[in-house]
Amino acid sequence: MNRPFDEAKFEALLKGLDRVSIVSLSDLETKKRRIDSEFYHPSFLRLQNKIDNLSPTRVVDLGVQLDCSAFYPSITGDYNFEKSGVPFLRVNEIQDGLVTLTDKTAFLPEKVLEDNKTTIASAKPFDIVIAKGGNTLAKLGLITEEYPTFALSRDLLLLQTSQMRNCNKYFLWVFLHSRYGQSLLWRTASQTGQPHLTLAAIGDIGLPRFSGEFEGVFEAIYQKSQRCVARSKQLFAESGDLLVNELNFIEVSRSIGSKKVIELSSSFAISGRLDAEYYQPRYDYYRQVVENYPNGWSKISDVCSLNESNFTPDEDTMYKYIELSDVGKYGEIGQILVEQGRNLPGRARRRVVEGEVLISSIEGSLESCAIIDAEHNGSVCSNGFFVLRSERINSETLLVLFKSKFMQGLLKQCCTGTILTAINKADFVNIPVPIIGQDVQESISVKVKDSLSWRQTGKTLLEIAKTSVEIAIDTNEQTAWQFLKDQNVLDESQSLH
Repeated sequence: MNRPFDEAKFEALLKGLDRVSIVSLSDLETKKRRIDSEFYHPSFLRLQNKIDNLSPTRVVDLGVQLDCSAFYPSITGDYNFEKSGVPFLRVNEIQDGLVTLTDKTAFLPEKVLEDNKTTIASAKPFDIVIAKGGNTLAKLGLITEEYPTFALSRDLLLLQTSQMRNCNKYFLWVFLHSRYGQSLLWRTASQTGQPHLTLAAIGDIGLPRFSGEFEGVFEAIYQKSQRCVARSKQLFAESGDLLVNELNFIEVSRSIGSKKVIELSSSFAISGRLDAEYYQPRYDYYRQVVENYPNGWSKISDVCSLNESNFTPDEDTMYKYIELSDVGKYGEIGQILVEQGRNLPGRARRRVVEGEVLISSIEGSLESCAIIDAEHNGSVCSNGFFVLRSERINSETLLVLFKSKFMQGLLKQCCTGTILTAINKADFVNIPVPIIGQDVQESISVKVKDSLSWRQTGKTLLEIAKTSVEIAIDTNEQTAWQFLKDQNVLDESQSLH
Protein backbone atom coordinates (compact mmCIF):
# COMPACT_ATOMS: atom_id res chain seq x y z
CA MET A 1 0.00 0.00 0.00
CA ASN A 2 1.46 3.34 -1.06
CA ARG A 3 1.60 5.93 1.66
CA PRO A 4 1.23 9.65 0.86
CA PHE A 5 4.39 11.75 0.84
CA ASP A 6 4.97 13.24 4.31
CA GLU A 7 6.77 16.53 3.76
CA ALA A 8 7.28 17.15 7.48
CA LYS A 9 9.06 13.82 7.97
CA PHE A 10 11.15 14.44 4.87
CA GLU A 11 12.26 17.84 6.20
CA ALA A 12 13.09 16.27 9.56
CA LEU A 13 15.18 13.64 7.78
CA LEU A 14 17.15 16.31 5.91
CA LYS A 15 17.78 18.22 9.11
CA GLY A 16 18.98 15.03 10.74
CA LEU A 17 21.42 14.39 7.90
CA ASP A 18 22.97 17.78 8.60
CA ARG A 19 24.20 16.31 11.88
CA VAL A 20 25.56 13.12 10.33
CA SER A 21 28.79 12.49 8.42
CA ILE A 22 29.46 9.51 6.18
CA VAL A 23 33.20 8.94 5.97
CA SER A 24 34.89 6.25 3.89
CA LEU A 25 37.53 4.00 5.41
CA SER A 26 40.20 5.43 3.12
CA ASP A 27 39.58 8.90 4.53
CA LEU A 28 40.22 7.65 8.05
CA GLU A 29 43.82 6.95 7.06
CA THR A 30 44.32 10.63 6.20
CA LYS A 31 42.80 11.80 9.49
CA LYS A 32 45.40 10.34 11.85
CA ARG A 33 43.43 7.10 12.21
CA ARG A 34 40.79 8.79 14.35
CA ILE A 35 37.63 6.69 14.41
CA ASP A 36 35.69 8.55 17.10
CA SER A 37 32.51 10.05 15.67
CA GLU A 38 33.01 13.49 17.25
CA PHE A 39 36.11 14.07 15.10
CA TYR A 40 33.95 13.76 11.97
CA HIS A 41 31.06 15.89 13.14
CA PRO A 42 29.69 17.85 10.14
CA SER A 43 30.49 21.19 11.80
CA PHE A 44 34.16 20.19 12.12
CA LEU A 45 34.30 18.93 8.53
CA ARG A 46 32.75 22.15 7.23
CA LEU A 47 35.26 24.20 9.21
CA GLN A 48 38.16 22.09 7.97
CA ASN A 49 36.95 22.59 4.40
CA LYS A 50 36.92 26.38 4.93
CA ILE A 51 40.47 26.30 6.27
CA ASP A 52 41.69 24.05 3.45
CA ASN A 53 40.42 26.60 0.91
CA LEU A 54 42.56 29.35 2.48
CA SER A 55 46.02 27.89 1.71
CA PRO A 56 46.75 26.91 5.31
CA THR A 57 50.24 26.55 6.79
CA ARG A 58 50.78 24.05 9.57
CA VAL A 59 51.74 25.63 12.89
CA VAL A 60 54.92 23.57 13.05
CA ASP A 61 55.93 24.82 9.58
CA LEU A 62 55.78 28.44 10.74
CA GLY A 63 58.88 27.96 12.87
CA VAL A 64 56.89 27.69 16.10
CA GLN A 65 58.75 25.67 18.73
CA LEU A 66 56.44 23.46 20.81
CA ASP A 67 57.29 22.57 24.40
CA CYS A 68 55.81 21.69 27.79
CA SER A 69 56.91 20.88 31.30
CA ALA A 70 57.55 17.26 32.23
CA PHE A 71 57.11 15.52 35.59
CA TYR A 72 59.10 17.76 37.91
CA PRO A 73 59.28 17.09 41.68
CA SER A 74 56.98 18.83 44.15
CA ILE A 75 57.80 22.55 44.20
CA THR A 76 54.87 23.95 46.18
CA GLY A 77 57.17 24.50 49.15
CA ASP A 78 59.17 26.94 47.00
CA TYR A 79 56.16 29.08 46.08
CA ASN A 80 56.20 32.71 47.15
CA PHE A 81 53.53 35.29 46.51
CA GLU A 82 55.69 38.38 46.98
CA LYS A 83 56.59 38.66 43.28
CA SER A 84 60.15 37.53 43.99
CA GLY A 85 61.76 35.30 41.38
CA VAL A 86 60.15 33.90 38.22
CA PRO A 87 56.35 33.82 37.77
CA PHE A 88 55.02 30.26 37.63
CA LEU A 89 52.13 30.11 35.17
CA ARG A 90 49.10 27.93 35.80
CA VAL A 91 45.72 27.85 34.07
CA ASN A 92 44.29 30.54 36.37
CA GLU A 93 46.77 33.05 34.95
CA ILE A 94 45.00 32.87 31.57
CA GLN A 95 42.21 35.46 31.32
CA ASP A 96 40.47 36.67 28.17
CA GLY A 97 43.24 35.52 25.85
CA LEU A 98 46.10 37.02 27.85
CA VAL A 99 48.39 35.83 30.61
CA THR A 100 47.50 38.02 33.58
CA LEU A 101 49.50 37.93 36.80
CA THR A 102 47.58 38.45 40.03
CA ASP A 103 48.28 38.41 43.75
CA LYS A 104 47.53 34.68 43.62
CA THR A 105 50.30 34.02 41.07
CA ALA A 106 53.08 31.87 42.53
CA PHE A 107 56.73 32.78 41.95
CA LEU A 108 59.70 30.40 42.02
CA PRO A 109 63.35 31.04 42.91
CA GLU A 110 65.61 30.95 39.86
CA LYS A 111 67.57 28.12 41.49
CA VAL A 112 64.50 25.87 41.27
CA LEU A 113 64.39 26.45 37.53
CA GLU A 114 68.11 25.81 37.19
CA ASP A 115 67.80 22.55 39.10
CA ASN A 116 64.84 21.48 36.95
CA LYS A 117 65.68 23.04 33.58
CA THR A 118 65.00 19.79 31.72
CA THR A 119 61.57 19.33 33.28
CA ILE A 120 60.17 22.86 33.86
CA ALA A 121 59.61 24.66 30.57
CA SER A 122 60.32 28.39 30.40
CA ALA A 123 58.60 30.97 28.23
CA LYS A 124 59.29 34.49 27.01
CA PRO A 125 57.08 37.50 26.27
CA PHE A 126 54.80 36.98 23.23
CA ASP A 127 54.90 33.21 23.48
CA ILE A 128 51.50 31.50 23.61
CA VAL A 129 50.33 29.07 26.30
CA ILE A 130 47.39 26.68 25.99
CA ALA A 131 45.63 24.70 28.72
CA LYS A 132 46.23 21.01 28.13
CA GLY A 133 43.06 19.37 29.42
CA GLY A 134 40.18 19.21 31.85
CA ASN A 135 37.34 21.72 31.78
CA THR A 136 39.81 24.44 30.73
CA LEU A 137 41.06 22.56 27.65
CA ALA A 138 42.15 24.97 24.87
CA LYS A 139 42.06 28.04 27.14
CA LEU A 140 44.73 30.20 25.60
CA GLY A 141 46.83 33.23 26.49
CA LEU A 142 49.50 35.47 25.01
CA ILE A 143 52.34 36.17 27.44
CA THR A 144 52.89 39.89 28.00
CA GLU A 145 56.05 41.84 28.85
CA GLU A 146 55.66 42.04 32.65
CA TYR A 147 58.66 39.74 33.20
CA PRO A 148 61.51 38.53 30.95
CA THR A 149 61.00 34.84 31.79
CA PHE A 150 58.09 32.70 32.93
CA ALA A 151 57.97 29.11 34.19
CA LEU A 152 55.17 26.74 33.16
CA SER A 153 53.17 24.20 35.11
CA ARG A 154 52.41 20.78 33.67
CA ASP A 155 48.88 21.91 32.81
CA LEU A 156 50.07 24.20 30.01
CA LEU A 157 51.49 23.68 26.54
CA LEU A 158 53.89 26.24 25.08
CA LEU A 159 54.16 27.75 21.60
CA GLN A 160 57.47 29.61 21.39
CA THR A 161 57.11 32.34 18.76
CA SER A 162 60.54 34.01 18.66
CA GLN A 163 61.64 31.94 15.64
CA MET A 164 58.41 32.31 13.65
CA ARG A 165 58.84 33.15 9.98
CA ASN A 166 56.52 34.43 7.26
CA CYS A 167 53.69 34.96 9.71
CA ASN A 168 52.82 37.47 12.42
CA LYS A 169 52.72 35.92 15.92
CA TYR A 170 49.76 38.11 16.88
CA PHE A 171 47.72 36.72 13.99
CA LEU A 172 48.47 33.16 15.11
CA TRP A 173 47.39 34.09 18.64
CA VAL A 174 44.14 35.76 17.54
CA PHE A 175 43.25 32.87 15.24
CA LEU A 176 43.77 30.23 17.94
CA HIS A 177 41.77 32.38 20.37
CA SER A 178 38.93 32.82 17.86
CA ARG A 179 35.86 30.61 17.70
CA TYR A 180 37.34 28.64 14.81
CA GLY A 181 40.76 28.23 16.38
CA GLN A 182 39.17 26.97 19.58
CA SER A 183 37.05 24.49 17.58
CA LEU A 184 40.15 23.11 15.88
CA LEU A 185 41.93 22.73 19.21
CA TRP A 186 38.97 20.86 20.67
CA ARG A 187 38.76 18.70 17.57
CA THR A 188 42.40 17.66 17.78
CA ALA A 189 42.19 16.75 21.48
CA SER A 190 43.07 13.14 22.16
CA GLN A 191 40.08 11.10 23.33
CA THR A 192 42.02 8.44 25.22
CA GLY A 193 41.02 8.77 28.86
CA GLN A 194 40.32 12.40 29.71
CA PRO A 195 40.44 14.58 26.56
CA HIS A 196 43.74 16.43 26.33
CA LEU A 197 45.85 18.30 23.79
CA THR A 198 49.19 17.07 22.53
CA LEU A 199 52.11 19.00 21.06
CA ALA A 200 51.99 17.00 17.83
CA ALA A 201 48.29 17.69 17.30
CA ILE A 202 48.73 21.43 17.82
CA GLY A 203 51.70 21.52 15.47
CA ASP A 204 49.56 19.92 12.76
CA ILE A 205 46.78 22.54 12.92
CA GLY A 206 46.51 24.51 9.69
CA LEU A 207 46.61 28.30 9.97
CA PRO A 208 44.54 29.99 7.22
CA ARG A 209 46.57 32.58 5.34
CA PHE A 210 45.75 36.09 4.24
CA SER A 211 47.75 39.07 3.05
CA GLY A 212 50.71 40.22 5.11
CA GLU A 213 48.94 43.53 5.74
CA PHE A 214 45.89 41.83 7.22
CA GLU A 215 47.88 39.39 9.34
CA GLY A 216 50.03 42.27 10.59
CA VAL A 217 47.17 44.51 11.73
CA PHE A 218 46.64 42.46 14.89
CA GLU A 219 49.91 43.62 16.41
CA ALA A 220 48.66 47.21 16.30
CA ILE A 221 45.31 46.19 17.80
CA TYR A 222 47.09 44.32 20.60
CA GLN A 223 49.32 47.33 21.38
CA LYS A 224 46.29 49.62 21.43
CA SER A 225 44.53 47.23 23.80
CA GLN A 226 47.54 47.18 26.12
CA ARG A 227 47.60 50.98 26.24
CA CYS A 228 43.98 50.89 27.37
CA VAL A 229 44.82 48.39 30.10
CA ALA A 230 47.78 50.51 31.24
CA ARG A 231 45.52 53.56 31.50
CA SER A 232 43.00 51.48 33.46
CA LYS A 233 45.67 50.42 35.97
CA GLN A 234 46.85 54.00 36.37
CA LEU A 235 43.35 55.29 37.13
CA PHE A 236 42.70 52.52 39.65
CA ALA A 237 45.97 53.31 41.42
CA GLU A 238 44.97 56.99 41.53
CA SER A 239 41.66 56.07 43.18
CA GLY A 240 43.62 54.23 45.87
CA ASP A 241 45.85 57.26 46.36
CA LEU A 242 42.79 59.44 46.95
CA LEU A 243 41.67 57.12 49.72
CA VAL A 244 45.11 56.87 51.33
CA ASN A 245 45.51 60.66 51.35
CA GLU A 246 42.01 61.17 52.77
CA LEU A 247 42.71 58.83 55.69
CA ASN A 248 46.32 59.96 56.14
CA PHE A 249 47.34 56.31 55.98
CA ILE A 250 51.08 55.68 56.12
CA GLU A 251 52.49 52.20 55.67
CA VAL A 252 54.60 51.83 58.80
CA SER A 253 53.98 48.18 59.64
CA ARG A 254 57.69 47.34 59.62
CA SER A 255 58.44 49.87 62.35
CA ILE A 256 55.45 48.93 64.49
CA GLY A 257 57.06 45.71 65.60
CA SER A 258 55.64 42.23 66.05
CA LYS A 259 55.67 41.81 69.84
CA LYS A 260 52.86 42.67 72.19
CA VAL A 261 51.97 41.81 75.77
CA ILE A 262 48.25 41.74 76.50
CA GLU A 263 46.26 40.51 79.49
CA LEU A 264 43.80 37.65 79.23
CA SER A 265 40.93 39.85 80.38
CA SER A 266 41.42 42.21 77.45
CA SER A 267 42.16 39.55 74.85
CA PHE A 268 40.70 36.03 74.93
CA ALA A 269 37.93 37.02 77.32
CA ILE A 270 36.67 39.50 74.72
CA SER A 271 37.63 38.06 71.34
CA GLY A 272 37.76 34.33 72.04
CA ARG A 273 41.03 34.22 70.09
CA LEU A 274 44.25 32.72 71.46
CA ASP A 275 46.35 32.80 68.28
CA ALA A 276 49.21 35.30 68.34
CA GLU A 277 48.50 36.49 64.79
CA TYR A 278 45.23 38.09 65.84
CA TYR A 279 47.02 40.39 68.30
CA GLN A 280 49.78 41.64 66.00
CA PRO A 281 50.36 45.41 66.59
CA ARG A 282 49.86 46.24 62.92
CA TYR A 283 46.16 45.38 63.24
CA ASP A 284 45.82 47.92 66.04
CA TYR A 285 47.31 50.52 63.72
CA TYR A 286 44.93 49.62 60.87
CA ARG A 287 41.98 49.94 63.25
CA GLN A 288 43.26 53.32 64.46
CA VAL A 289 43.44 54.56 60.86
CA VAL A 290 39.72 53.85 60.50
CA GLU A 291 38.54 54.95 63.93
CA ASN A 292 40.55 58.20 63.94
CA TYR A 293 39.05 59.38 60.64
CA PRO A 294 37.46 62.80 61.31
CA ASN A 295 34.40 62.06 59.20
CA GLY A 296 33.53 59.07 61.37
CA TRP A 297 33.23 55.33 60.98
CA SER A 298 30.70 52.55 61.41
CA LYS A 299 30.60 48.80 61.58
CA ILE A 300 29.87 47.06 58.29
CA SER A 301 26.52 45.93 59.70
CA ASP A 302 25.50 49.56 60.27
CA VAL A 303 26.51 50.95 56.91
CA CYS A 304 26.05 48.03 54.49
CA SER A 305 23.33 45.52 53.67
CA LEU A 306 24.32 41.95 52.87
CA ASN A 307 22.73 39.87 50.13
CA GLU A 308 22.28 36.56 51.95
CA SER A 309 19.41 35.11 49.95
CA ASN A 310 20.09 31.52 48.99
CA PHE A 311 19.42 30.92 45.30
CA THR A 312 18.76 27.52 43.77
CA PRO A 313 19.61 27.53 40.04
CA ASP A 314 17.08 26.02 37.65
CA GLU A 315 18.62 22.87 36.18
CA ASP A 316 17.91 23.74 32.53
CA THR A 317 18.69 27.48 32.62
CA MET A 318 22.06 28.87 31.55
CA TYR A 319 23.83 31.04 34.14
CA LYS A 320 26.98 33.09 34.35
CA TYR A 321 28.93 31.85 37.36
CA ILE A 322 31.51 34.00 39.16
CA GLU A 323 34.03 32.28 41.41
CA LEU A 324 36.98 33.68 43.38
CA SER A 325 39.55 33.02 40.65
CA ASP A 326 37.50 35.03 38.11
CA VAL A 327 38.13 38.33 39.91
CA GLY A 328 41.17 40.33 38.84
CA LYS A 329 43.57 42.57 40.70
CA TYR A 330 41.81 45.78 39.66
CA GLY A 331 38.25 44.86 40.57
CA GLU A 332 37.41 43.47 37.14
CA ILE A 333 35.56 40.22 36.48
CA GLY A 334 37.39 38.14 33.91
CA GLN A 335 36.45 35.14 31.82
CA ILE A 336 33.71 33.26 33.68
CA LEU A 337 31.89 29.96 33.39
CA VAL A 338 28.56 29.94 31.54
CA GLU A 339 26.76 26.70 32.30
CA GLN A 340 23.40 25.07 32.89
CA GLY A 341 22.19 25.15 36.47
CA ARG A 342 22.53 21.38 36.84
CA ASN A 343 26.26 21.64 36.14
CA LEU A 344 27.06 24.49 38.52
CA PRO A 345 29.02 23.70 41.68
CA GLY A 346 27.15 23.41 44.97
CA ARG A 347 28.61 26.72 46.20
CA ALA A 348 26.78 28.64 43.42
CA ARG A 349 24.16 30.06 45.78
CA ARG A 350 24.06 33.87 45.39
CA ARG A 351 22.20 35.73 42.63
CA VAL A 352 23.82 39.16 42.23
CA VAL A 353 22.62 42.41 40.67
CA GLU A 354 24.35 45.42 39.17
CA GLY A 355 25.96 47.71 41.74
CA GLU A 356 26.58 45.08 44.39
CA VAL A 357 30.14 44.55 45.61
CA LEU A 358 31.75 41.13 46.02
CA ILE A 359 34.18 40.68 48.92
CA SER A 360 36.06 37.40 49.29
CA SER A 361 35.71 35.63 52.62
CA ILE A 362 38.58 33.18 52.01
CA GLU A 363 42.10 33.89 53.27
CA GLY A 364 44.50 33.73 50.36
CA SER A 365 41.91 35.35 48.10
CA LEU A 366 40.93 38.37 50.20
CA GLU A 367 41.85 40.78 47.39
CA SER A 368 39.22 39.18 45.14
CA CYS A 369 36.82 42.12 45.31
CA ALA A 370 34.70 43.34 42.40
CA ILE A 371 31.69 45.43 41.42
CA ILE A 372 28.84 43.72 39.57
CA ASP A 373 28.43 45.63 36.31
CA ALA A 374 25.65 45.53 33.72
CA GLU A 375 27.31 42.64 31.86
CA HIS A 376 27.20 40.43 34.97
CA ASN A 377 23.80 41.54 36.28
CA GLY A 378 21.84 38.43 37.26
CA SER A 379 24.90 36.21 37.50
CA VAL A 380 25.33 33.60 40.20
CA CYS A 381 28.38 33.85 42.44
CA SER A 382 30.15 31.56 44.86
CA ASN A 383 29.06 31.67 48.49
CA GLY A 384 32.74 32.29 49.19
CA PHE A 385 31.89 35.96 48.60
CA PHE A 386 30.14 38.40 50.88
CA VAL A 387 27.74 40.39 48.65
CA LEU A 388 26.98 43.90 49.87
CA ARG A 389 25.87 47.40 49.00
CA SER A 390 25.53 50.63 50.97
CA GLU A 391 23.36 53.72 50.94
CA ARG A 392 26.14 55.82 52.51
CA ILE A 393 29.21 54.63 50.61
CA ASN A 394 29.08 54.22 46.83
CA SER A 395 30.08 50.91 45.26
CA GLU A 396 33.32 52.22 43.77
CA THR A 397 34.51 53.56 47.13
CA LEU A 398 33.56 50.28 48.83
CA LEU A 399 35.68 48.44 46.28
CA VAL A 400 38.71 50.67 46.82
CA LEU A 401 38.24 50.52 50.59
CA PHE A 402 38.20 46.74 50.76
CA LYS A 403 41.23 46.48 48.50
CA SER A 404 43.23 48.96 50.60
CA LYS A 405 46.14 47.80 52.75
CA PHE A 406 44.47 48.57 56.07
CA MET A 407 41.09 46.99 55.24
CA GLN A 408 42.83 43.93 53.81
CA GLY A 409 44.67 43.72 57.13
CA LEU A 410 41.44 43.88 59.14
CA LEU A 411 39.91 41.20 56.92
CA LYS A 412 42.94 38.97 57.42
CA GLN A 413 42.80 39.48 61.19
CA CYS A 414 39.28 38.07 61.25
CA CYS A 415 40.13 34.86 59.40
CA THR A 416 39.70 31.69 61.45
CA GLY A 417 39.97 27.98 60.83
CA THR A 418 42.62 25.34 60.32
CA ILE A 419 42.42 23.74 56.87
CA LEU A 420 40.50 26.49 55.03
CA THR A 421 40.77 29.77 56.90
CA ALA A 422 37.96 32.22 56.24
CA ILE A 423 35.95 35.06 57.76
CA ASN A 424 32.62 34.18 59.33
CA LYS A 425 29.69 36.55 58.99
CA ALA A 426 29.63 37.55 62.67
CA ASP A 427 33.21 38.82 62.53
CA PHE A 428 32.82 40.39 59.08
CA VAL A 429 29.87 42.61 59.96
CA ASN A 430 31.72 43.96 63.02
CA ILE A 431 34.71 45.22 61.02
CA PRO A 432 34.90 49.05 61.14
CA VAL A 433 34.80 51.07 57.91
CA PRO A 434 35.40 54.82 57.51
CA ILE A 435 32.52 56.92 56.20
CA ILE A 436 34.45 58.67 53.44
CA GLY A 437 33.41 62.25 52.66
CA GLN A 438 31.06 62.65 49.70
CA ASP A 439 33.43 64.78 47.64
CA VAL A 440 36.16 62.17 47.90
CA GLN A 441 33.67 59.38 47.23
CA GLU A 442 32.59 61.07 44.02
CA SER A 443 36.21 61.52 42.89
CA ILE A 444 36.97 57.87 43.63
CA SER A 445 33.82 56.78 41.82
CA VAL A 446 34.79 58.68 38.66
CA LYS A 447 38.28 57.18 38.59
CA VAL A 448 37.10 53.61 39.21
CA LYS A 449 34.37 53.87 36.57
CA ASP A 450 36.88 55.28 34.09
CA SER A 451 39.33 52.53 35.02
CA LEU A 452 36.79 49.79 34.37
CA SER A 453 35.72 51.51 31.15
CA TRP A 454 39.29 51.62 29.82
CA ARG A 455 39.77 47.96 30.71
CA GLN A 456 36.54 47.05 28.92
CA THR A 457 37.71 49.00 25.86
CA GLY A 458 40.92 46.98 25.82
CA LYS A 459 38.93 43.77 26.12
CA THR A 460 36.57 44.86 23.33
CA LEU A 461 39.49 45.52 20.99
CA LEU A 462 40.62 41.92 21.35
CA GLU A 463 37.06 40.70 20.73
CA ILE A 464 36.96 42.82 17.56
CA ALA A 465 40.24 41.25 16.45
CA LYS A 466 38.82 37.74 16.91
CA THR A 467 35.62 38.62 15.07
CA SER A 468 37.54 40.06 12.12
CA VAL A 469 39.47 36.80 11.69
CA GLU A 470 36.22 34.85 11.79
CA ILE A 471 34.75 37.18 9.14
CA ALA A 472 37.81 36.71 6.92
CA ILE A 473 37.38 32.93 7.15
CA ASP A 474 33.59 33.01 6.66
CA THR A 475 33.49 35.63 3.91
CA ASN A 476 36.73 37.20 2.69
CA GLU A 477 39.57 39.45 3.74
CA GLN A 478 38.07 42.60 2.22
CA THR A 479 34.91 42.25 4.30
CA ALA A 480 37.05 41.77 7.40
CA TRP A 481 38.97 44.97 6.59
CA GLN A 482 35.68 46.84 6.28
CA PHE A 483 34.54 45.48 9.65
CA LEU A 484 37.73 46.73 11.31
CA LYS A 485 37.27 50.12 9.68
CA ASP A 486 33.65 50.33 10.86
CA GLN A 487 34.78 49.58 14.42
CA ASN A 488 37.24 52.52 14.34
CA VAL A 489 40.19 50.42 15.47
CA LEU A 490 42.49 51.17 12.53
CA ASP A 491 45.03 53.94 12.12
CA GLU A 492 44.60 56.17 9.07
CA SER A 493 47.28 54.31 7.09
CA GLN A 494 45.56 50.98 7.75
CA SER A 495 42.11 52.27 6.80
CA LEU A 496 43.02 52.48 3.12
CA HIS A 497 42.28 48.79 2.50
